Amino acid sequence: MNGKRIWLTGASSGIGAALAEQLLQRGERLALSARRREPLDALAARWPGQVLVLPGDLTDPVAVGAIAAQIEQAWGALDMAILNAGTCEYLDVRAFEAAMVERVVNSNLLAAAHCIEAALPLLRRGQQPLLAGVASAVTFLPLPRAEAYGASKAALRYLLQSLRCDLAGEGIAVSVISPGFVDTPLTRRNDFAMPMRWPADKAARHIAAGLERRAPEIAFPGPFIALLLLLAHLPGRLQLALTRRMSRNTAKETAR
Repeated sequence: MNGKRIWLTGASSGIGAALAEQLLQRGERLALSARRREPLDALAARWPGQVLVLPGDLTDPVAVGAIAAQIEQAWGALDMAILNAGTCEYLDVRAFEAAMVERVVNSNLLAAAHCIEAALPLLRRGQQPLLAGVASAVTFLPLPRAEAYGASKAALRYLLQSLRCDLAGEGIAVSVISPGFVDTPLTRRNDFAMPMRWPADKAARHIAAGLERRAPEIAFPGPFIALLLLLAHLPGRLQLALTRRMSRNTAKETAR
């Protein structure tokens, strides 16, 4: 096999599973990580010789280190690491829960940091190495109920963008992936309208094409991103007036 050696996290469902399919079809070699092993085994059975099945809890640095050690033993290096694993919970400001913020930050930011620590030594030995992380379109504009999710993804964006500066001298490129709404098991739990939602396979094709170009930013869908950026550049009072209408914490609701 001559394909790129790629570590993909969060590969058991949603964008991660669809992206794994895209990359395997292109002949890449994938080390797949997620909490659930069964979907990873199913991919390995369909693509014999291309898949390393490396399940684990990525919020546990010991487990992440063990995964990296297995990649090193099998391949010796990585050409790409795609940090896609994460979660989403929405905050009810009337019952603010710091523990929920901690859960989301652990899954979306600290787990990514553990993976970056483990991946960088392997990427330094790779060919045209690329580090990619899945942030979110929500990082372009503060939105109601997204306090925990948005904060974790905004922090991940900043982490990756800062790494881009520091790793440029080593020839390691960094891509920030910022999806809008994508049809996944996670988003199907949402109880609100999701404009311009893409199917997971379409999102995966777009991401794979951007990674092939080593694009620093992969954000989609274009019209949705443009709308968020437009709103983000409005004067503060006008921006608040618009986003406040999306909030469920209206005066009427609070009075109840």
